[in-house]
Amino acid sequence: MTASVSNALGTLSDASSYTGPLDIADSSPALLHSQLRMMLLIRYCEEAIGTLVEQRLALCPCHLGIGQEAIAVGVAAALTSDDRVFGTHRSHTQFLAMGGSVRELMAEVLGKADGCSKGMGGSMHLYDPAHGFHGSVPIVGATVPLAVGAALAAQKDKRGACAAAFFGDGAAEEGVVHECLNLCAVYKLPLLFVCENNLFSSHLHIDLRQPSNSIARYADAHCVPNAVIDGNDVVNVNRVASEAVAAMRQGSGPFFLEAVTYRWRGHVGHREDTDVGVQRKDDLVKWKDRDPVGRLAAAMKSGGWLADEDYETMKSGVRTEVSDAVEYAMQAPYPAAEQLLGPVYSGWSAA
Repeated sequence: MTASVSNALGTLSDASSYTGPLDIADSSPALLHSQLRMMLLIRYCEEAIGTLVEQRLALCPCHLGIGQEAIAVGVAAALTSDDRVFGTHRSHTQFLAMGGSVRELMAEVLGKADGCSKGMGGSMHLYDPAHGFHGSVPIVGATVPLAVGAALAAQKDKRGACAAAFFGDGAAEEGVVHECLNLCAVYKLPLLFVCENNLFSSHLHIDLRQPSNSIARYADAHCVPNAVIDGNDVVNVNRVASEAVAAMRQGSGPFFLEAVTYRWRGHVGHREDTDVGVQRKDDLVKWKDRDPVGRLAAAMKSGGWLADEDYETMKSGVRTEVSDAVEYAMQAPYPAAEQLLGPVYSGWSAA
């Protein structure tokens, strides 16, 4: 007997829905240009990393977020470098959206000393506190309690800062995430829970793992205000995140944002056709019509805010920036042998 799965997401989980241009009527042209460029930067960076993996130049596990760029970009635009952001094993997007260096990301992926973690972390251990990104780790759900601690510290500092924890639908199956929701609700901690629900944990679809395809039901259980939105709509992501963050800065307590999206590459690695050895389904073709980059560009062109030639110039400039960063990283030195044990001890600094 097979249990039925509740489609609480409705059309949000339907790849054929939400494919048209975004509603940008009340948006700032300058902000939209900035967000479009950032999504392109993330997209081209990740494509370049995928190529490095394919060429066996990047040997660390690389989890790509191509197709999910709007969530990081929309949320990051609501935050500042004084806030405390934590990512996951798939955090190139958040690192860059918060202002991280393209050169340092590429160098880190290649294990070079000029990387954001001095070449010691690789793709899944990114660190850039100067821009508010306080770390990512590959252990599923592990950074959520770290973000709770950061939110508690922010509350005690009384400077209006908040914390944000990015995690996937699979992490919601970890008990620690529920403990964090409960603690934040009880103490009204300023933590933005950002669930990037891409409907898969590794290669296993959410319908095979949970009785409902929406994660926000856990926020309801802990009395945490929440919203479930199209994660490929950067305008709406930014609007909801901005409203939530503004309220948190005034002491409203935590907020849970479930952003529905879909990754274009497999769980780990550069390929689109396979996912941890399992052949992917044909819904990827449909999800590409919900491309967050293409939908924003289409809306800006339709609204007269972006000319075709200006868009091509923007894309060309971003490609050049990324290719220059890859070349820089390829030439950068590896960590010196004496650095091998340094990061193990408390006296060592990444600065």
